Amino acid sequence: MSLTVYISPGACAMASHSALEEAGLDYEATVIDLKKGEQRTPEYLAINPAGVTPVLKTDQGVLTQNAAILAWVAETNPDKKLAPVGDAFAMARFHAFNGWLASGLHPAIGKVLFSRPPLEGEAKDQAVEQALAKYDLAEQQIEGDWVFGDGWTLADNYLAVFTRWARQARLLDAGRYPKLNAHLDRVQARPAIQRMLKAEGLEPVAA
Repeated sequence: MSLTVYISPGACAMASHSALEEAGLDYEATVIDLKKGEQRTPEYLAINPAGVTPVLKTDQGVLTQNAAILAWVAETNPDKKLAPVGDAFAMARFHAFNGWLASGLHPAIGKVLFSRPPLEGEAKDQAVEQALAKYDLAEQQIEGDWVFGDGWTLADNYLAVFTRWARQARLLDAGRYPKLNAHLDRVQARPAIQRMLKAEGLEPVAA
């Protein structure tokens, strides 16, 4: 199978990139430089008209959105135990959490970090408060070492994208978010995550 993942180092596509590493799949990674606007070139828009990463090109066609790519990787590699494939209820929880990351946590922290022009004053304070409320929910979600208790899934890698961003921005307070901080450290210690970070020219973010 031929696989190409389109990424932007440090962006949310880290979730899909790390999923391919966790599955041990052969793939090619193509970097789309968001700062240079490469996501808006005709060549890239022909692949993904939305002009965002990630994109995964497969022999069957193109997949977009981290949640969909994670599900595809997990379901096509059930032996790797990347998600609770075969358990309908557990998989529904997996999809629900990933959907919330995509539609809830990502937009909230994205508004704080990536608004152009940057937010200032009261507008920034309100955005930060709203984002931290989402992190409060994520903190409550951690049931053990991982999102769903003792069993790691690709949802853990996806969550770690956003806790990484928050830690970089000094928003992941250790007192307020002890579970999320410990969780991020566990995820960053995974060999697949370390391979992904190295490939993207990144380092783990220390507390």
